[in-house]
Amino acid sequence: MRIEVAYATPDRQVIIEVDLEENMTAEQAIRASGITKCFPEIDLSQTAIGVFGHVCGPGQRLHHGDRVEIYRPLITDPISARRARVQGR
Repeated sequence: MRIEVAYATPDRQVIIEVDLEENMTAEQAIRASGITKCFPEIDLSQTAIGVFGHVCGPGQRLHHGDRVEIYRPLITDPISARRARVQGR
């Protein structure tokens, strides 16, 4: 099955396609993609991941065509940022 693994920083977005056997997990897909070599700051024990925008655990079983996303921690609380934008108007 073919899976995509995606990660983005403010400066760069990377999507890596990986061919996996059936019943592989999200964590196995991430490791097979080699994306952690491109982005050594990714710590899978601390980083949230998801499939198509839905947060999941590393043991989530994948299906052909899934996109595994690796999420970065938020720099700013979205509610605080929205308030600051409104107050600045």
